[in-house]
Amino acid sequence: MQTSLSPPSDGLLHCSIGIMAYNEAANIGRLLDALQRQRTRRARIDEIVVVASGCTDGTEDIVRQFAAQDGRIRLLTQPTRQGKASAVNLYLHHTASDIIVLQSADTLPLPGSIEALITPFADPRTGMVGGRPTPTNRRDTFMGFGIHLLWELHHLVSLERPKMGELIAFRNIFRQIPCDTAVDEASIEPLIIGQGMELRYAPEAVVLNKGPENLRDFIKQRRRIFAGHLYVRETLGYKVATLNHWRILRLFLKHVELDWRYFLWAPAFIALEVFVRALGAYDYSVRHRNPFNWAVAESTKDLPEIA
Repeated sequence: MQTSLSPPSDGLLHCSIGIMAYNEAANIGRLLDALQRQRTRRARIDEIVVVASGCTDGTEDIVRQFAAQDGRIRLLTQPTRQGKASAVNLYLHHTASDIIVLQSADTLPLPGSIEALITPFADPRTGMVGGRPTPTNRRDTFMGFGIHLLWELHHLVSLERPKMGELIAFRNIFRQIPCDTAVDEASIEPLIIGQGMELRYAPEAVVLNKGPENLRDFIKQRRRIFAGHLYVRETLGYKVATLNHWRILRLFLKHVELDWRYFLWAPAFIALEVFVRALGAYDYSVRHRNPFNWAVAESTKDLPEIA
């Protein structure tokens, strides 16, 4: 673990990228290729570490093929799936970089995203930076419209108070995150703030993701995330920005467009989100469930190629 905040002698901002993967054979090759093709000027990617947890679909073989051609790429394996937090902690134990990047295995960064994500660390007050997740779902379906609405609100919230997700970077100043958290990014935020450092938002650090395309996957994913946020609030005493419902409502009303979908689909989707949050609260507060080792939402795994 590194703790120095002094810049390296070459003037570059060195980073390590960690990818936590469980059966990501469909996307891991495209993700590694996208990271290899990153355009950087002030940032330098020293290593790309994939932690494969209980993979049975060929993910490890794909990573080994990339590692044989690029010395920066390393593979760490866990025989069984133990949850993302466990994989993150294994990665933190095996890296010594001053700046850590966590990239979700089912996402794709645009060519300049890592540069945009890392550049704010030139300011020693910066402790953590979040990128801008951008869904690839079609907007002309109810679920696709709702997913775009959710991430647009996430963007608007982050402009006021950074909220981390999908692609993050932080200074390597702690040894591990809580092993039973279901929301690793949210659990890291208070660890950074507790060291007197600032959270930053880098909207230019765009990362493509895929939201759920069916109701079952949406409920599965969103109730797990909300239960995880309640866990962070209770155990770490930290409230993520998106738990402020009045802020979200204010931003939604401020940015409503003259589009029929905002008047028909948006209210229905908001009601669905409220229902799912209630399920998450029930899971955590009544059933005492903290889904840190969660079921996969399969419809989120089909990402397009980056041009």
